[in-house]
This record gives sequence, C-alpha cells and structure tokens, in this order.
Amino acid sequence: MQIGIIGATGNAGSAIFKMAEKKGHTVTAIVRNKAKAQKMFGTDAKILEKDALALTYSDLHNFDYVVDAFASPKSYQHLDLATQLITEFREDTHTTLLFILGSSSLRDENGNLLLDAVLKRAAGQPWIGTPIQQTHEYNYLKWVDNVKWTAVSPQIEFVVGPATSYRIGTDNAMTDSNGKQTVTTGNFASAVVAEMEKPTHLRQRFTVVNN
Repeated sequence: MQIGIIGATGNAGSAIFKMAEKKGHTVTAIVRNKAKAQKMFGTDAKILEKDALALTYSDLHNFDYVVDAFASPKSYQHLDLATQLITEFREDTHTTLLFILGSSSLRDENGNLLLDAVLKRAAGQPWIGTPIQQTHEYNYLKWVDNVKWTAVSPQIEFVVGPATSYRIGTDNAMTDSNGKQTVTTGNFASAVVAEMEKPTHLRQRFTVVNN
C-alpha cells in the first residue's frame, strides 16, 4: 500500500511510519521539517515537506491511506485540517482518511465522555483546547457519508513502548490486564496498520488497549 502520514515525526505518527514500513508498505512522511524526519527515519525515507494546512488533493490522492496524526499548539487547527481533508476527498472512492483522535472523545462505563472529567480536573490548562477540538472532530466525522474515513483513539495513558499484544474496542475506554487504561505506541501502530491491511471500521472509530 501507499501510505502518507501527516505529522509523521510525532509519537503516534512515527510509530505508525515504522510499523507500516516493517510490514512492507511504501510510506511517506508528510512533515513541516524534512531534516527532522530524515534524522528520525533516515536519508532515504520518502518525505513530503509541506505545511499540513497547505496540502491539496493533488498532493494526497495517490495514497491508499492518508493518516492524520497532525499536532498543533493552535487547537482549532485539528478541526480545520479534518474539514479540509474531508472537503478535498468528497466522493473519492480510492483513498481512506485515517484520523488519530485523543482519548477524551471516548466514553466511560456510564456512557459519559471522558472529556467531561478532563474538563473538571484541568479547566484552564493551556492544552485543554486540543481534546475539546478532537471531540468536535469526531462528532463532525460521524456526519460524513461520502468519504472513506476511519478514526482511532488510544487510551488515556498513551506511552512510548513496544508492540506486544492488544485488544480493540469501539467508543468506550478500555483497561488492560492490570486495570489500567494504557496502550503503547507499538501496539497502537500495530492495530492501525492491521486496520489498513484489512479494513473493518469504515466510517467508524475504534480504540486500542494493551492486553
């Protein structure tokens, strides 16, 4: 497969890049800083150096999957990029857009958004806009029925670590065998690449937890 990863130098993006390459796919890092990507992935890596919000259909339409692992200190840009990508790919039947969404858009065992608890304990924190905007992003995606999209969320504890074994769910937070809401970057990337290789969540969101 041809896979493009927007934000490939972040924790999620880099793990997915490396896992997809390991599985034999052709992967392009779509980044603002080519030198940083080359340092991370090697000088032979396929790299498209361009600001995420300047990307166009012509840049992306040859990919089988475009992964949105974009991160920005301007939280509203997460939703801006999602709406831009959806607009560009309206009625395209080839490319699937895969959006990485934060865990705050998941629900607890009572059906309440995790975002509600996050807002209570972290109101006013400078980073709080990102989980808010990514929750809006998921709500927006659920209205889209003429673009091939999939969304995926980690658990609350998203930690750098190897691929071991994992379980997947849908919209509810999950716990591992130790009762913790944790997933490693390796397990997360394994689940994402497995979804791309054998899609089962078209126009749906899934979540990943360590076993």
